[in-house]
Amino acid sequence: MLGLGVDQLRADMNRLLAMLFHQGVLDEQFLQLQQLQDESSPNFVSEVVNIYFHESEKLLRNLRGLLMDREFSDYKKMGTHLNQFMGSSSSIGAKRIRNVCVAFRAASEHNNRAGCLRALELLEHEYCYLKNKLHELFQIQQQRVLAAGVRYPMQNN
Repeated sequence: MLGLGVDQLRADMNRLLAMLFHQGVLDEQFLQLQQLQDESSPNFVSEVVNIYFHESEKLLRNLRGLLMDREFSDYKKMGTHLNQFMGSSSSIGAKRIRNVCVAFRAASEHNNRAGCLRALELLEHEYCYLKNKLHELFQIQQQRVLAAGVRYPMQNN
């Protein structure tokens, strides 16, 4: 019975990952990140992704702050934030976020405030979706680790 629980959780993880790949949310870089995780660092991926989320939230705040300023004209500074966001998104395999950053940067290079606002809205949406789905994945992974470690005493009848 214990094995079925672990197998079911593994299948749930695989289904969720397959869906995220099929939707283009993640790319192969995420798999490469997972390959770096082992017994000596069992939480490596979640730790890296949590750092990404922390830094991304700062970048999103900065981008929103720039765009909400009525006197805004520093598109170069916006481009710097977007380049950071693209790089960190690429490093964890956040493909859709990276692609939105590319479109956002194009709008900023054309000093297109309306395009930047639309791109920021989409970027925030994609970020929330990724964060929720990876949080779900890490919860399933944690349940699987716990289920695999649970041992029930043998009952003698």
